[in-house]
Amino acid sequence: MKYLLKTKGTAKIPDYLQIRDEHFQLIAHCKVNSPQRSLEKHGVKLKEGDIMEFIQQMPFGQLVLIEE
Repeated sequence: MKYLLKTKGTAKIPDYLQIRDEHFQLIAHCKVNSPQRSLEKHGVKLKEGDIMEFIQQMPFGQLVLIEE
């Protein structure tokens, strides 16, 4: 079980995606526009659909639970 959290950047800082474990400890932090490598490394997969499309549609600042 992992959590995803998308954070909004500023004009100079890009948007980021946090990957957290079941104890809510940060295990990865990557840019929203290129998270594939980090997501694959930490075993985050969707049962159905494209992970990039899912991330683009995620609201900022809201935790999303990904069951493995």
